[in-house]
Parts: sequence; structure tokens; C-alpha cells
Amino acid sequence: MQMPKTLRIQNGQKVQPTFSAQEYANRQARLRSHMAAENIDAAIFTSYHNINYYSDFLFCSFGRPYALVVTQDSAVTISANIDGGQPWRRTVGTDNIVYTDWQRDNFFVAIQQALPKARRIGIEFDHLNLQNRDKLAARYPDAQLLDIAAPCMGMRLIKSVEEHAMIRHGARIADIGGAAVVEALQDQVPEYEVALHATQAMVREIARTFPDV
Repeated sequence: MQMPKTLRIQNGQKVQPTFSAQEYANRQARLRSHMAAENIDAAIFTSYHNINYYSDFLFCSFGRPYALVVTQDSAVTISANIDGGQPWRRTVGTDNIVYTDWQRDNFFVAIQQALPKARRIGIEFDHLNLQNRDKLAARYPDAQLLDIAAPCMGMRLIKSVEEHAMIRHGARIADIGGAAVVEALQDQVPEYEVALHATQAMVREIARTFPDV
């Protein structure tokens, strides 16, 4: 029996995102505006930061690649089967395709399902390794691969009102951690005990401030 190359695992309920759905819609709209201006058909992101920025999904690679494919009409996260339905539950305004380990390079099969064809594709030159870049190019032999990493970094530099609020919470919680460090500092107290005290204080405050995420 031929084992499946890709799956759809849409179980459970979508979780409360880090930011509002409108925040992610605005981010994707700015990206699509840039793509239209540069005549880019699709963007294939492979980095933690851009996948998270545009979809709210933060992956742990487990040695496997992940992606977010964005066109003018869709946004699709590509995730490994080891994560099950979590990527779908934790992404905002996107679809999800799961690739399996049953055949080699099913990751690229999933990308092609999300993006059957394209002439100009934006990728992250500062993140995609040479091996995977070559494999991607082989899947789209008639396409031009363009660097979209720097323009996206420029977009991320301009912070929204929601991001300002998150940054202020981050600074406030860091202050709590700093105060916990001072509180724990005593002669002969091991460094790890100081770190644990600070980490626990911050984690508890993060959980209190953001109970859904």
C-alpha cells in the first residue's frame, strides 16, 4: 500500500492567537502589496521569524523543514507529521498541509500542493540552505527565485499598536525577572538557583498576563 505523502489534520479548536486576526491580516496585506509591486507570484518562507510573523505558528523543527507559502489569494503553512494538528490549530488566517516521512522530500511535495506553479518566487536567501534551495529550484524549473528576506525585515521593523503593547509587557515582565534575580542573590547560592527563581517569576507572570497563549 502506498503511504500518503501529505495529510490534512484539522482536529481540535483554533487557539487564541498572540495578536488579533486583524493584525495578521494587516501583515499579510503589506506583504502582498510588496509582492504585487515587485511582480512576485508567491513567497515561500522557511525561517522561524517570518513563519511566526505572518501566521503565528512557532515551530520546533525536530530536524525537519517547515514553510509558509503566501500568494495573493492564500497562505498555507507546511508542517511535519510529528506535530499532528497543532500547526493548523495555532495558525491565523492560513490553511495547513502536513507532510509525512514515508517518502523522501515530501516537504517539497506539500509546497507544490500549496503552489502548483509560479514564475517569480520570493525566498529567504539568508535562511534557506543551498541543498533545499536547489531542490526548490528543481521543483520550479521555469521560475525565478528572488530574495524577499530584506524587504520583509523592513516591514517587521515598523511596529503596530498591538506590537507596542506586547513589547511593553515584555519589558515589564523582564523587570520582574530582574527583581527576582536580586532577591535570590546570596552568598553561596548557585547560579542555576538564581536563574530558576527569575525564570519561574517571569513564566508565572506571562501565564497570568497571557492565559490563552
